[in-house]
Parts: sequence; C-alpha cells; structure tokens
Amino acid sequence: MYLFLMGSSNSSRYENQKRRDWNTFGQYLRNHRPPLSLSRCSGAHVLEFLRYLDQFGKTKVHTQLCPFFGHPNPPAPCPCPLRQAWGSLDALIGRLRAAFEEHGGKPENNPFGARAVRLYLREVRDSQAKARGISYEKKKRKRPLQQHNPASLMPPQAPPESTTGASNHDQ
Repeated sequence: MYLFLMGSSNSSRYENQKRRDWNTFGQYLRNHRPPLSLSRCSGAHVLEFLRYLDQFGKTKVHTQLCPFFGHPNPPAPCPCPLRQAWGSLDALIGRLRAAFEEHGGKPENNPFGARAVRLYLREVRDSQAKARGISYEKKKRKRPLQQHNPASLMPPQAPPESTTGASNHDQ
C-alpha cells in the first residue's frame, strides 16, 4: 500500500519540471500575438520562445567589446547582458520535445526537434563558450587497448600447490 501511495501521488522531479515547462510554453502560445495553436507552431516559434526566455537568464554573457570577453571568472562587474545558460536551454528543449510527443504530437512534426532549433542551441553553446573562455569540445571516447579475450589479459596464475581432493578423471 505504501508503494502505491508514493508511486501514484508523487511524480519525479523531471516529470514535474517537464509539466511546468509544457505549461509555460502553452501560456507563451496563448499570449502570442496573434495566439498560436500547437498545431501551427514551428521551429521559428520555438526560437522566439527561447529568445523571450533570455530576459529571465542569470548567466553573464560577455560581448566581444567587453574587456572580460574570454575570461571564465571576471574580476569586476560589467554591463554585459544576462542570458539563459546553454545547458538550461538544452535541457528545456529536451523536456519540451518529450512533452510534445506525450501530448499527441508526431515526432516528424515536433517543432522542438527542428533543425533551426538544433543550430540555435549549437550557436548559443559556442558563443557562450567563447565569451567565458570555456571550450565545449566533445570528449573523445577512450578505445580499449585491443579486442582480446579478457582471460588473455590476466597475468598467468601459478598452479595450485596441492591437488589433494582433486582427481584427474576428467581426462
């Protein structure tokens, strides 16, 4: 009974955030001039939404004219704008993409997966990395040394000292 109560009444943090994000996007569509239906929403509208969210951002993004451009920890304040962090936008788009399909949208019509949205996220990531002097280069996967039998990589073991109790009738 305890599992039933906990499982049915509490959603995960991810599910709660996804629901809040979906409601926020729905409110954005309703407040859009003219109001937009989800079926008429495109990648361009998603980009508009992401740019709208920048006004609530908390990440300082230095302009190229700023003396702190390229410095991860600037020593003094500057007038550069606050923006949404790339990681936050990337996670948001992932949650909205999933929510769109959970609400009956077809994956091929998902505006959150549009090429323009992917390109925008890449551009935000790269520009924020340059502005803060941080590289977001993909980590290279380490390759295994060789594809040998794992037993062949183990050091040889000395034979057991005593064979009492063991017989050789398996020969």
